[in-house]
Amino acid sequence: MTQTSHDRLLIIDFGSQVTQLIARRLRELNVYCEIHPFQKVDTAFLEEFSPKAVILSGGPASVIDEGSPRAPQSLFEMGIPVLGICYGQQVMMTQLGGLVERGHGTAEFGRAYVVPTAHRLPLLDGWFESDADREQVWMSHGDHVSRIAPGFEVYGTSPNAPFAITADPERRFYAVQFHPEVHHTPNGRQLYANFVREAGFTGDWTMGAYREQAIEAIRAQVGDAKVICGLSGGVDSSVAAVLIHEAIGDQLTCVFVDHGLLRQGEAEEVVTMFRDHYNMQLIHADEQDLFLGALEGVSDPEVKRKTIGKLFIDVFQKHAADVGGAKFLAQGTLYPDVIESVSFSGGPSVTIKSHHNVGGLPEKMGLKLVEPLRELFKDEVRALGRELGLPASFIGRHPFPGPGLAIRCPGEITREKLDILRRADAVYIDQIRRHGLYDEIWQAFVAILPVRTVGVMGDGRTYDFACALRAVTSVDGMTADYYPFSHEFLGETATRIINEVPGINRVTYDITSKPPGTIEWE
Repeated sequence: MTQTSHDRLLIIDFGSQVTQLIARRLRELNVYCEIHPFQKVDTAFLEEFSPKAVILSGGPASVIDEGSPRAPQSLFEMGIPVLGICYGQQVMMTQLGGLVERGHGTAEFGRAYVVPTAHRLPLLDGWFESDADREQVWMSHGDHVSRIAPGFEVYGTSPNAPFAITADPERRFYAVQFHPEVHHTPNGRQLYANFVREAGFTGDWTMGAYREQAIEAIRAQVGDAKVICGLSGGVDSSVAAVLIHEAIGDQLTCVFVDHGLLRQGEAEEVVTMFRDHYNMQLIHADEQDLFLGALEGVSDPEVKRKTIGKLFIDVFQKHAADVGGAKFLAQGTLYPDVIESVSFSGGPSVTIKSHHNVGGLPEKMGLKLVEPLRELFKDEVRALGRELGLPASFIGRHPFPGPGLAIRCPGEITREKLDILRRADAVYIDQIRRHGLYDEIWQAFVAILPVRTVGVMGDGRTYDFACALRAVTSVDGMTADYYPFSHEFLGETATRIINEVPGINRVTYDITSKPPGTIEWE
């Protein structure tokens, strides 16, 4: 559990895939919060954590089922504000004397509209003031509250949720059936702002405060031991490296692993920046043959990720010995990495995909993890990078995954395909920069497809690879929309790639949003 002098809000995670977005909205309000799975939250935990308020998340379970998740009953006797979201509302009603039922025609999934009752509530300040006195919300529930608990009143209804907003203002208990944390509830941020204001939070948790707190935590964890940092050259690992270097100085040695899956010119750029600009101790480990040899013939994306993750560990272990017995390995693991791999802190949500830097270290390695960014989202990492003084041009770089081009090369990986992919990606990014679009886009890249297609060039037949362009906009990487390039841009870019990159004769554009797709192809 993180130690902090700030007022703390506890989010009890019942397994919703968007629980982390609750934390995201609260951080936008400069409120310090932590997510902990319901299995770990008992009376002793609550006493130690001493939250100023609690939010109960949504989740995939049904409170009707035997053994379904619950909050500690002692929570409702602490005299602090509690807000229940979706499943969290149903938990509150069940534990406080209400009733939840499952019935035909009561489910709501997707966009819905809530209308107010005659009662007014401070939690809803700024709501129901436009759009014909109704608010758009995002629903995702099969069960429904059929009887509210004693002391509660109804403050908003929807077609299939007669108790869409309920509250017991005297005890400061609030419950909503919808998800205010998602973008599809446009006024959801205001609801959270009202809740934390009612709870007495002053909004004093800033990135400057996080920097100070993280440095103290790193020093306390590491002591006088040596640390190696897996430096990929991406924003995450770079910010982690600079933060840790600020905390422990020359106790840190960065290991930049060139696994043969980097973008064009990336190795030279990273090594120059960290050796010359930051004067850090840096080992440039050229391990291209090791990684590409192990990936030869591999096409399954999970096997790719796990193979790369294992080899990273092997390389770090080798260099830990080289620097005189390092005891810690630092990584730039982020919150979305953890959420997609397994629910934060071991909660009950579903695994989406494995991340090469999530899941701990093998015992044989003998190193402990330092992950100072594990509770941050990408935009927060960029804010921390600005706080640490990293160049704006570097902070603004698009995300680049640890497995590198391996997951942008569906199917078997070959050196030929990687060379083609690097060249195509360089042309694409150059096009985006030329048109002044780079900073509008969250992430852009090329994927080379595992198919060859027939084409005609110079009156001759070609049989070359097809590629897909990918560009998305996002706030935190958890959801994303494809970028709406003009047809002129796409046509110009396709022409440049085909003309300048031997080996590609067909270009497509991926217009899949997240969900249902992920941002990366694998």
